[in-house]
Amino acid sequence: MDRFIAIDVETANFEPSSICAIGAAKVEDGIITDTRYSLVRPEPDWYSRACINVHGITDDDTFDAPSFGTIWSEWHSWLDGFTLVAHNAPFDSRCIREACRLYGLEPPETFRCTLSAARRSIPKGVCASKSLDSLCDFFGITLKNHHCALDDAVACAQIGIILL
Repeated sequence: MDRFIAIDVETANFEPSSICAIGAAKVEDGIITDTRYSLVRPEPDWYSRACINVHGITDDDTFDAPSFGTIWSEWHSWLDGFTLVAHNAPFDSRCIREACRLYGLEPPETFRCTLSAARRSIPKGVCASKSLDSLCDFFGITLKNHHCALDDAVACAQIGIILL
């Protein structure tokens, strides 16, 4: 697959709709051609300590950020016609679908998963695990800041170029 958008979200709490950051990397002809990133005011708008410990985003960072509805509407034409890809797609797709439902937006129809592709393609024992950071190490991909939505999306795109 040489045409897709890798996407990653971070959440403020354990509600799937509580997206607080979103990053995406567009792949055309097997090359990353564009990226997008935004902080997002989460809904519901509260932060769990466990989530902050993962990504470092707090209420101070997203207090004045746009809503998911605003971001998704602005990104609509950029996303249109592309298959979405995520590492552990069940998580990201659930979050995006829940946020779309909350804001009355049409959710994306399909997601491909680089985690599933890695599990199918790479034999057990060859790679330490199939986590995003382990796969980056395995393939020699630079992952600048794990759990930064943009950096994770770019890494996912690079893995997708290899595995999908």
